[in-house]
Amino acid sequence: MENKVNYYLVSLEEIKTFDMENKPSIALHACCGPCACYPIEFLSNYFSKITVIYNNSNIYPKEEYVRRKSELERYIEGFNATHGVKVDFIPFEYKNEEYNKILDEYGDMAEGLSRCQRCYKERMNEAYAYADKLGFDYFCTVMTISRQKSSLIMNEIGLELSKKYKTKYFFSDFKKQNGLLKAKEIKTAYNMYNQQYCGCIYSYNQYLKKLEEKKEESNR
Repeated sequence: MENKVNYYLVSLEEIKTFDMENKPSIALHACCGPCACYPIEFLSNYFSKITVIYNNSNIYPKEEYVRRKSELERYIEGFNATHGVKVDFIPFEYKNEEYNKILDEYGDMAEGLSRCQRCYKERMNEAYAYADKLGFDYFCTVMTISRQKSSLIMNEIGLELSKKYKTKYFFSDFKKQNGLLKAKEIKTAYNMYNQQYCGCIYSYNQYLKKLEEKKEESNR
């Protein structure tokens, strides 16, 4: 059951506390271009400095990781050129085999359960620690824009992590106020690659299984 808290309104209340003559900085964890494009556009109105952190060692195979990374970087370069700003891009080292050891204990369970939630938390924590080390004012994740991800879960993870760091957590629900539609328009304008599965080897195998099932159905 999705949350009753409107995190979009929570974010607006936080923005009201900003000194617009001295806007804060924000580190933004991003999983891909399609999910990041609208959040970057939204946040650029309120933050003086945005640094996008691409730390997604969950993504399998490596070719898919590189493709999503390249599309996100291409979008950021285009956004900077179009808007005359400088959104920074920080990719972390790809460590899929090491990362999978964290997820293996959860097995091949359905999407959205404990394995996925551990994955969200692991990546957000890694990015959050980086943001805190560099002294960013806020940390946020783009993942609240996804239809497949609960904004309640994402923000609860962010709140829990914020207790470890000085950097504040910026609550969000980028799906609100036609965020998905706006993201679709941006993706179309940039002719952006849109992935067909979440990312990890488990979701990849489930994706391949569905393709095989469709193929079998069409051959009947």
